[in-house]
Amino acid sequence: MKKTAVFLLVLITLFSCKKAQEEFVIEDSEPHKPIVDFGFHYDDFNVHYDTIQSQDTFDKILSKQNLNGKKASEIIKIVKDSFPTSVRFKRPYICLRSKDKYNKLQYLIYQPNRLDYYLIDLTDSIVGFKKSRPLTFKVRTVAGELTGSLTQTLRSLKIEPTLSGRLTKVFAWSIDFFKSRKGDKFALSFTERYINDTIYDGVDSLRAAYFEYKGEKIYAFPFVQERNGKVDYYDENGKALKNFFLKAPLKFVNITSRFSKNRFHPVQLKWKAHKGTDYAAPTGTPIMSTAAGIVEQAGYTAGNGNFVKVKHDKIYSTQYLHMSRILVRRGQRVKQGETIGKVGSTGLATGPHVCYRFWKNGVQVDALQLKLPNSQAMEGRNLPRYKEQIRPLKRELDSVADLKFKK
Repeated sequence: MKKTAVFLLVLITLFSCKKAQEEFVIEDSEPHKPIVDFGFHYDDFNVHYDTIQSQDTFDKILSKQNLNGKKASEIIKIVKDSFPTSVRFKRPYICLRSKDKYNKLQYLIYQPNRLDYYLIDLTDSIVGFKKSRPLTFKVRTVAGELTGSLTQTLRSLKIEPTLSGRLTKVFAWSIDFFKSRKGDKFALSFTERYINDTIYDGVDSLRAAYFEYKGEKIYAFPFVQERNGKVDYYDENGKALKNFFLKAPLKFVNITSRFSKNRFHPVQLKWKAHKGTDYAAPTGTPIMSTAAGIVEQAGYTAGNGNFVKVKHDKIYSTQYLHMSRILVRRGQRVKQGETIGKVGSTGLATGPHVCYRFWKNGVQVDALQLKLPNSQAMEGRNLPRYKEQIRPLKRELDSVADLKFKK
């Protein structure tokens, strides 16, 4: 039995070695192809690859090269107008040296990002310049259905997951992605960037999209109404998707108490009006201003704890109570979605949450029951142009979805 096992082991080893040999021979017998990049045939040079270290400067890098009598300081003085003043840590650079016994530096290529590069040419007179690799854009249109989170679903379709952040922002006023369900259908059309037509460089722009939400298709198309170039998103009828106010001051919504004329207060232990909406969240969760405005108050009271009040216009104001930290000051202008504080349990609170209060014409109202205005409604004069622009995009989305989901 032992002899048989040893024989089998030797046989397997010999077979593995033979297979490895065959694979090596096949690979080595392929014709050698010259590597071309940045416009150079690398076979024509001794190529040295390296990355910028913490203490590196152009002077230090050049000083280590065979410069054929030239001084690093002189080279830098000549190319200073076309080269950056500093180098970025861990970014790559390439030295192309002569393929002879002198191994002289002929070109230095520094790449601060994937698209751009700087080049010093030492072959004749000293020249330095910045160049960009060719960038192309390709349209991609896909249809799918949620299999988990939006990010996970996009990843399964081999779509850059960062697109989920853009989609969440576009649909923030009409879709709660945390309440969307597996099986909800969608279609997306977007452009992707490619360097040298082959190197993927990410998603560039969203051309069009729709999501099914609660049985309804919600479309989004980008459109520029004015000459200032501001892009807003609208549905197929020209209605703005972006509302004047976000639906809630937190990204993760967990309502624990609603606006009420008579509610039993858990701390004061008596019945009284609750003129706000409570959203529970862990201590430290970012609290967002639901609309742009000016911070009217930022401070502390025994009941409110740390709080911020924002005035949005002559009609609307909002207030955020029980913060663990206040991150803005009185008189400061804030943007919609900007973090103004962190969730806490200061003041009359039994646990970490934010009490969100809403004023209309100086009277506290229930924010969840309000029909809030849209921002930048579609102007009538722009509607025909908009409809003409989105017609092929909508047809493209619907066609891809029909092919994907046809029964």
